[in-house]
Amino acid sequence: MEKNAPVLRFKHINAFYGSIQVLYDIDFEVYRGELVCLLGGNASGKSTTLKTILGVCKIKGGEIWLKGERIDGRPSKYIISKGVAIVPENRRIFPRMTVLENLELGAYLREDKEEIKRDIEKIFALFPILRKRANQMGMTLSGGEQQMLAMGRALISKPEILLMDEPSMGLSPMLVDQQFEIIQKVNEQGTTIFMVEQNANMALSIADRGYVLQTGSIVLADSAERLLANEQMREAYLGGNEEDF
Repeated sequence: MEKNAPVLRFKHINAFYGSIQVLYDIDFEVYRGELVCLLGGNASGKSTTLKTILGVCKIKGGEIWLKGERIDGRPSKYIISKGVAIVPENRRIFPRMTVLENLELGAYLREDKEEIKRDIEKIFALFPILRKRANQMGMTLSGGEQQMLAMGRALISKPEILLMDEPSMGLSPMLVDQQFEIIQKVNEQGTTIFMVEQNANMALSIADRGYVLQTGSIVLADSAERLLANEQMREAYLGGNEEDF
């Protein structure tokens, strides 16, 4: 990968569900160590963007680059093996597996068993409640605990870039604050994060940069600080209808 090249880059991406176009000429970059958020309302194309990165949603035009390698058209398993991990919407842990088994499953592409054990200890240090719940079934965890487990399971794969799909969804305001503190800490420890989120204020409060999607097109792109101060952004997304964003 070229020096200062982005870890992830979309170049003029057009994505479709069948014959219906969902993304229109999308361009963005995520650089190593950044926390970048993709903001937008329901049906704006945010989750489609993540599915497109993972090779689930096919493109018709454009290019996707990961660490200097073009990956559009490659199968999802290959893309994941190259260092992409996702914390999916609504957690989607394995409910009938224990917390420890969920974490171990996140390392299924790794073979360094002793290092995996050390990394599980790091996850338990980051999320102490998971250590207490290590032998409990995933289904017995609270929503906030399941979100921690989903993040831990993704981190155990040691990703080059961590994708997060609506991490605040379904959490109480107190847990949302806690969740974003953890996301910020994970990023500060060196993990590159690309996060899809509706809660614009919270996402921009911890992000380096942000993009705003509207009906499949990027309508704003700037530093998080400038987006928070942008009058168009404030009127459309950060004002009285923020809960709808």
